[in-house]
Amino acid sequence: MAETTQLTRHIESYVDTSSSSPSLQAASLNAIASLVKTDVLPLEALVRELGVYLTTTDNVIRARGILLLAEVITRVESKPLDSATIHSLVGFFKDRLADWRAVRGALVGCLALIRRKSVLGTVTSSDATAISQSFFQYIQVQSLGQYDRKLCFELLDCLLEHYSDALTTLGEGLIYGVCEAIDAEKDPECLMLAFHIVQSLAQLYPDSSGLLASFAKDIFDILEPYFPIHFTHPSNGDTHVQRDDLSRSLMSAFSSTPLFEPFVIPLLLEKLSSSLHSAKIDSLKYLRVCSSKYGAERIAKYAKSIWFSIKDTLFTYLGEPNFSLNMAPVDGIGFPENEFVMEALFLLQQLIVQNGSLLTGIIIDDEDVNIIFNSIASYEIYDAIPVQENKKLHAIGRILYIASKSTITSCNAVYGGLFSRMIDNLGVSVSNTDSSPNDNIFPSQRVKFGFLYLCIELLAGFRELIVGSDEPALQYAIEQATCCTWLRNFSSSLFNAFGSVLVASADRCPLDPDIYIGVKGLQTLAMFHSEVFSLQKSIFENILKKFMSIIIEDFNKKVLWEAALKALCHVGSFVQEFHESEKAMSYESLVVEKILEFLFLDDIVVPFPVKVEALSNIGMTGMKNMVTCLQGMKKAVFSNLSKVHTNSRSSEVAVELLECYACKLLPWIHENGGSEDFALQFAMDIWSQAGNCTVFSTSFEEKGLLDALIRTMKLSVGSCSVESQNLIIQKAYSILSSRTNFQLKELESLPLSPGKYNISLTDEGIISLFASVVIAVCPKTLIPNMRVLVHLFIVTLLRGIVPVAQALGSILNKLVSTSNNAENSSDITLEEALDAIFNTKIWFSSIDMLQRYNGTSNGKEIVLSDICLGFANDKLLQINAICGLSWIGKGLLLRGHEGIKDITITFLECLIPGTKSALPLVMKSEDQIQDPLVMKSAADAFHVLMSDSEVCLNKKFHATIRPLYKQRFFSSMMPILLQLIAKAYSSSSRSFLYRALAHVLSDTPMVAVLNDAKKLVPVLLDCLSMLTEDIQDKDLLYGLLLVLSGILTEKNGKEAVIENAHIIINCLIKLLDYPHKMLVRETAIQCLVALSELPHGRIYPMRTQVLRAISKSLDDTKRVVRHEAVKCRQTWASMSSRTLHF
Repeated sequence: MAETTQLTRHIESYVDTSSSSPSLQAASLNAIASLVKTDVLPLEALVRELGVYLTTTDNVIRARGILLLAEVITRVESKPLDSATIHSLVGFFKDRLADWRAVRGALVGCLALIRRKSVLGTVTSSDATAISQSFFQYIQVQSLGQYDRKLCFELLDCLLEHYSDALTTLGEGLIYGVCEAIDAEKDPECLMLAFHIVQSLAQLYPDSSGLLASFAKDIFDILEPYFPIHFTHPSNGDTHVQRDDLSRSLMSAFSSTPLFEPFVIPLLLEKLSSSLHSAKIDSLKYLRVCSSKYGAERIAKYAKSIWFSIKDTLFTYLGEPNFSLNMAPVDGIGFPENEFVMEALFLLQQLIVQNGSLLTGIIIDDEDVNIIFNSIASYEIYDAIPVQENKKLHAIGRILYIASKSTITSCNAVYGGLFSRMIDNLGVSVSNTDSSPNDNIFPSQRVKFGFLYLCIELLAGFRELIVGSDEPALQYAIEQATCCTWLRNFSSSLFNAFGSVLVASADRCPLDPDIYIGVKGLQTLAMFHSEVFSLQKSIFENILKKFMSIIIEDFNKKVLWEAALKALCHVGSFVQEFHESEKAMSYESLVVEKILEFLFLDDIVVPFPVKVEALSNIGMTGMKNMVTCLQGMKKAVFSNLSKVHTNSRSSEVAVELLECYACKLLPWIHENGGSEDFALQFAMDIWSQAGNCTVFSTSFEEKGLLDALIRTMKLSVGSCSVESQNLIIQKAYSILSSRTNFQLKELESLPLSPGKYNISLTDEGIISLFASVVIAVCPKTLIPNMRVLVHLFIVTLLRGIVPVAQALGSILNKLVSTSNNAENSSDITLEEALDAIFNTKIWFSSIDMLQRYNGTSNGKEIVLSDICLGFANDKLLQINAICGLSWIGKGLLLRGHEGIKDITITFLECLIPGTKSALPLVMKSEDQIQDPLVMKSAADAFHVLMSDSEVCLNKKFHATIRPLYKQRFFSSMMPILLQLIAKAYSSSSRSFLYRALAHVLSDTPMVAVLNDAKKLVPVLLDCLSMLTEDIQDKDLLYGLLLVLSGILTEKNGKEAVIENAHIIINCLIKLLDYPHKMLVRETAIQCLVALSELPHGRIYPMRTQVLRAISKSLDDTKRVVRHEAVKCRQTWASMSSRTLHF
């Protein structure tokens, strides 16, 4: 009884909408459905319990009762039901369709029953027919609301999908009913279903003489008003349907049956002349799809009309071609993207594929095509062709390109009908068509540009046809095709024609169309598949020779040189990709080997960077070519390294080659799945060369050789596996221990004595190179004798060798902690390394820090942090120590280690005078404590900590990086820095604290800054004012200005900005004429524009001041700044004094 009472309560809660909320109704419905689904409540019992609610004369209660039953059936669709129950339910809901007040429940119930899967019990065909008859008899779809109409369309759609055979018994009644239901529908979701229903009808009656044929015009008349789709629903409305969805659905309905052809195609052709953008585009799309569905026979009668429409579209909308090899596609000539042009060409290709003979015949016989052929015969260069004829020339070229790439039939037709006319009119001799071309000897007369242009389009189209023919039968058909014969006969003439263009135009710069056509033509001719069309070997090799002659001899003609190099790269990539073995041999001997000879050619006329660029680009055409180029480059590198001490030019050459290898070739090898063997061997060879002390016996700073070696070593090591890295570091350690003056065994004894070592250039080079290896290795790579190396690095970082400091930071970042000692591959743990760095005693003489330590001189033992605080009485040493400690701190910060706290305290002590306890031996005056260079180094240490480094401690070099480390450091440091700034009594100390804060702010993600924007804006403005004084601070100033810009444009930062609006505006006005960086001026103006969005009362009083200041920016030397100034003036000038809101 209790259960019955509970069920009644649920039913009444759902049925009586006046006494329960929607959420309570939904909960009651779910509870009832759960009872039925778990068999606690049989469905028959629910029907009995609902009896009075299903038959009552109260319209509202009856409608809710029927809907409750329908919704329960929907929710128990996975529950098996016997046929008798289903039949009974069908009878009930079918009859309820006549009850217009309860029609929603009836529709939901019928839909739930129709959608049931066969294994769970389904509606019979006779019941489906009965539902359909009742639906068409009682339901006036367009008189219902949107939701109920959608249910109607879903029910019709399901009936047609699952019970189509049963519905055919309805005869004309089905079609009449569908037409009546969908006529004048406007809702997007309902239309999607309505269009799909039309498709289902078309599939139900596919016969051209069937029932649908009599009603095709009626259905089309209903569909026609919807084309083109005019979509007015907001994109953020309740519907998820977009215009493109509706358009595709209508297109599917139009193309669903050939019976619509007499009505659809004329409509689409008519709409092509519309001024409405969507009508034109949709007409082209619909024509393509409908032509495919209707078939060649039906479309043939419209072929000429469609052709004229395509041609007119191309004549109107095709833009100027991009005569640049850097922008051009590999095949064909590149044009600016245009939707009309793309759709027109897609349609043309579809028609040619469908009926090639008919369309190509129309094209060849077209009046405009023949007029263009006759007119361009008069012009030798591109610039001489009139603009209108040029547009038509480009359009005809695109048409021929599509025709030649679509099918073998169409390709044969255009080659047979037009290619010979082009060759005859080129202006070159064609008498010896079968003879080999002269090697790089071209006729001096000019050729006709227009015909050569069209030849390229034909060649490109034919080549694409070949590339797309993977099947052997198709390849054989192409090989025997007429187009192959034509091209084979005239390939020599084409080579001479393209070469002649380059001879006549090579001195024109910048790049003109004639150069582009010459290079592009030779490139296309060289890139035909040998299996299908075998270009004569002599022609292919002469093409390569022509390009190589430009590379070697015409390096001063920049555009021509770049075009030839680009073409060589395309040809090389093609040869490698398609395994053209014979062409590959020619390419290797005539291009790759010649490029290497070019590299070693001792010619001061040709700039060496030109040679390196050619080598790197040719290498990147394929892995085999890359290996060859790398071998040659390595030989050149070590040849020049061996001569750096006698020839200053060798150092420059070595730097160029190392930069190319590290920045271009090595990343390419990695991206293309190359082996690490070369990187390993290259690194090992550098160390072998480093063993020869003469390599490092010259000054590196002038030529940047040491930097190049370090960068190359890091990138090579970083790309290797742990096993390879172990080999490299063992080799490096052996050179370090045997070829330097460092006595590694003595470093095991304490205290350390930096003054004991006079570091030579050789020692500096080798230890810097060794440090680069340590920076790049993986955490699991075994670094030998780590304890001694840590001591060595401490000694050498005090001499200002920055890579050593970076190596120490990397060691601390990657070392395993004591708690994970089982995973440690080193002889030292993180805790032991930290103890060695921060607690190792370092001996210094009070007389001369650099003197040799003999154990008798007066001196003092101090630790690294003491040196940072100035206890060594040497400013340069102090700056070096602070720099080293910053990189050590960065390694700890990235891994989230607590040791970063002590390091930041040390930096802060350097910024605040009088906070440290001085030792008697090195007691300093106030002036010494406040040395600005030391304080600047301590402030800049925060930039090292927070910035993303490219040289070390990044993912590329396998660093351990904890998520959100910047945000955590920012949160911990901001309160401290703000407090110290507030209490600072020294102006110099305050300025450097501002500098430290500026570094932290500018490198922190904006999300973290916004949370504290209210506190940070005032101090941020102080930082901006302080940083305007020194030109060296321009980048830091710009970074801080970007932070302010972020606060201004984010909703979370508006409150902080409103309170300080006047101060911010004054600060930004001062930056409008900042002379040292254009981006500062531009960003300051953009910030002023953003401020104009603040409440009117806050900013209006500053309006006159802003307009006066911004007027000066209108005359700025940079156009970008002037453009922003105009926008800013318009924004602020448009304000009025109306409605001040405070």
